[in-house]
Amino acid sequence: MPDPIFSDLYRDTEHLVWPPTEQVRRRGRQRTRRTQIAAGLATVVAVGVVASGVALARPDVAPPPVPPATVEPTTPAPTPTPSSTPSAEPSASGTPTPDRTTGGPAAAIGGGPTSRAPSRTIPAAAMLQLADLPTGFTMQTGRVEGDWSVEFIASLCVNESPTLADGQVATRSVAFDSPTDWVVQRVTRHSGTSATTVMKNLRKLVTGCEMEQPGDSLSIMAESLGGDDGVLVGSEVGGRPGRWLVVRQGDLVAQLRLDSQTTPTEARRTARTVANRLCAGTDTC
Repeated sequence: MPDPIFSDLYRDTEHLVWPPTEQVRRRGRQRTRRTQIAAGLATVVAVGVVASGVALARPDVAPPPVPPATVEPTTPAPTPTPSSTPSAEPSASGTPTPDRTTGGPAAAIGGGPTSRAPSRTIPAAAMLQLADLPTGFTMQTGRVEGDWSVEFIASLCVNESPTLADGQVATRSVAFDSPTDWVVQRVTRHSGTSATTVMKNLRKLVTGCEMEQPGDSLSIMAESLGGDDGVLVGSEVGGRPGRWLVVRQGDLVAQLRLDSQTTPTEARRTARTVANRLCAGTDTC
């Protein structure tokens, strides 16, 4: 009598249709390839996780440092004298920097030789002082505000005006009040030969201005007034006159709003005073 196990097996498989041998082999090969691919992907993921874990666990790990650029040797900076006090005037970036009275030898900006390094500050001594003005004026404290500059008048020109801030690296302003007048001064420092470019742009701005309203005007009233360059600008807007004095000394450019009736002769005297004050902030005097 047949074994019961084989009898059951025969009964269960009697009507089965077995696939051809080649088809069975092909399915086996496909299953093997899928298993190998899955294993390879798992390995890649594991390596990525380990690498990420190392990077997160070691935030101090950084690429090798880049070799420093070659720097030409410079002459050591001279030791500051007791009278050389650093300026507290902030630079264009807002960070206080040393005054022009310190630093090593360097070529002057916009002029001849110098024994001090270029600066991004403007010392208070380079600005107009109360002693330079008639009696009755007081120095205004706080920030100088108001639409008083040549640039504001240029906004009334229908054509585009050239910039007066070319290469600007620092600025400082001061204002003086009197019962009958208001004098404002802004001094800017410019890199390289940009201060000379600013004066050229000023002339282009004034002579090329096409005013919006008929009868309004902007003109150059006088030149060569003092310093390395000095220009008196006059305007007539809405029947009201205006006067601005612009003086360059080295890499510094001073712009002043003057009394609306200032004459070229009066402007010349003021320009000389302004230029002398600017010498406290530049080595080109």
